[in-house]
Amino acid sequence: MFGRSLHVTFTVIALAAAATACGGQDDYASVVDKAKTAKKLVIGVKADQPGLGLRTPDGTFTGFDIEVARYVAKQLGVEAKDITFKETVSANREAFIEQGQVDMVVATYSITDARKQKVSFAGPYFVAGQDLLIRAGDTALTGPEALNGKKLCSVAGSTPAQKVKSEYAKEVQLQEERTYSACVDRVLGGQLDAITTDDVILAGYAAQHGGELKVVGKPFSTEKYGIGLKKDDKAGRDAVNDALEKMFADGSWTKALQASVGASGFALPQAPKLERY
Repeated sequence: MFGRSLHVTFTVIALAAAATACGGQDDYASVVDKAKTAKKLVIGVKADQPGLGLRTPDGTFTGFDIEVARYVAKQLGVEAKDITFKETVSANREAFIEQGQVDMVVATYSITDARKQKVSFAGPYFVAGQDLLIRAGDTALTGPEALNGKKLCSVAGSTPAQKVKSEYAKEVQLQEERTYSACVDRVLGGQLDAITTDDVILAGYAAQHGGELKVVGKPFSTEKYGIGLKKDDKAGRDAVNDALEKMFADGSWTKALQASVGASGFALPQAPKLERY
């Protein structure tokens, strides 16, 4: 009996230790503390957005968000080899931060007042505009107001499709998918007519499917991408903003953007102004 109890005790301790080791920054007051002490970070990123956050067949990640994440981590004291990238989708970004599954999120994450109630944001590190991605031969869809009676795709947890319905085309048929790549497949297959999200995301898909898809090119919103952090982590927010400011100033931001989405034909903007709070 004693041996069995001892075995159970050791098992519980081992499981608790494993849970702690696999977690995010729950044991640290700030992401700055974790970076300084553990020299490791878990960063949430998209895995299916060409040019921004894409997992390649060998399991590595590429894209502009990935380069931003690596630069920021380096400024916090964490080398690229010590970053664990964890796939996030639009619907779970707040939950991953709140639960400590990730230390930060760099995943085309638009800063909104509603999201600020749950997480902190550094940035913005990019300003995009909402647009439409359609089949290359489609000449009827010239903007969001032409979507009445059409089938429009976006992803769960994202707001662009609802914005179209409420402000531009009340009779549009909305279809939600888990990822934008699933939307792309359905538009290519003819089941849906268009995808709406940020123009830089859509440009990546258009480049990936050269000649089959096109971006309409009439953005109708402003989306400010921020880096999501644990709520009220002011030290982390300030440190990440400092890192972004340096990235803007030393040319690394422009270089990363050009390398990631320049080939898509997307018009590269200037670095945005940080909104510290």
